[in-house]
Amino acid sequence: MATFGTTSATANPNPNRSTEVSQPPSDSVSSLCFSPKANVLVATSWDNQVRCWEIIKTGTSVSTVPKASISHEQPVLCSTWKDDGTTVFSGGCDKQVKMWPLLSGGQPVTVAMHDAPIKEIAWVPEMSLLVTGSWDKTLRYWDLRQPNPAHVQQLPERCYALTVRHPLMVVGTADRNLIVFNLQNPQTD
Repeated sequence: MATFGTTSATANPNPNRSTEVSQPPSDSVSSLCFSPKANVLVATSWDNQVRCWEIIKTGTSVSTVPKASISHEQPVLCSTWKDDGTTVFSGGCDKQVKMWPLLSGGQPVTVAMHDAPIKEIAWVPEMSLLVTGSWDKTLRYWDLRQPNPAHVQQLPERCYALTVRHPLMVVGTADRNLIVFNLQNPQTD
């Protein structure tokens, strides 16, 4: 039988010096994303909330300071930051995307809608577009200066995963589909 360590009263119960965030969500976490410009973490959860913490590292210790939160009407499933680190986008079961100008302390506004829950979201800085993937079997591309999507892409099934590394975007859907899009060309690769 293998032995992986000993247990004693002097054993370190936290060898990695892990830290729990202050004022954590009251239900399951559905997404996490760090600001691209600062030590700021955003988490979405099934308790309808989007929460923000500043992460402070001092020497070998880490602490968290709750900064702000907003509510959706239903569970929040996804989040992403704008590349300049000023704005957070969140979407979920209420079928809407909220844009939260977090850095300026502004109020969230609805900037996108779907016909079913929004499962994935990505900001594409090279195109200045927000991409949303939904269980309504569509991807929608949003130019935030316009109220309607700049483009709607039909999917074979519900969107469950999405990642972008410009110029490529890969979407995972129900029924085990993986679809690769070249964002410089609207055709599917």
